[in-house]
Amino acid sequence: MIDRMLDESGVRILLEPFGLQLSSDQIGQILVYLNLLMRWNTKINLTSLRNAEEAVMRHFGESLCLAGRAKLQGNLLDIGSGAGFPGLALQIVFPGLATILLEPVAKKRAFLREVVRACDFMPVEVRRERLEEFAGSCQGKRFNAITARAVGHFDQLVPEAVKILKSDGRLYLWVGQQQGNDLRQSSDKVEWDSPFAIPLGREREIWVGRHK
Repeated sequence: MIDRMLDESGVRILLEPFGLQLSSDQIGQILVYLNLLMRWNTKINLTSLRNAEEAVMRHFGESLCLAGRAKLQGNLLDIGSGAGFPGLALQIVFPGLATILLEPVAKKRAFLREVVRACDFMPVEVRRERLEEFAGSCQGKRFNAITARAVGHFDQLVPEAVKILKSDGRLYLWVGQQQGNDLRQSSDKVEWDSPFAIPLGREREIWVGRHK
């Protein structure tokens, strides 16, 4: 349960640094999602954050700030979804984006499906495979956008992700500055745009990659 109940105005204030223009319905989806996150987090480890205000800024704000830099359409693959950030949260600002969430932990998949149901997110598919297994079974399917946040092993992730990225698609990675610098060495098939800083992100950035 949320320790101090947030309302629409409270969420808007917390998200102000991220430059988001959200409707009342979208804020309502955040509140439903947030309530589920706080409740489920008492039973399974979804996030280290136990404070609702921090969760709004660190998870929703950091995820949704991509909307100010990119317009996602078509289909999206989110790698290592965990509690759904950024892949599931992006449904709030890009409704109808065909989304596949890869999450190998069964309890986390159950949580993701509950959020999809409660927030009426669609079309969203929750899958158990890890990236390498999924990429090997795609049968020619390619994605307009691929996202990953709070994951590691980019030397393995990036080459696998590029295999299933459309020729004009984009790879979006939420990383720390040092991780970002390492990305340039992760694959010779990726060209990286200039990263952009995440507001209040403590030197965290979003890196955008594309086929060379």
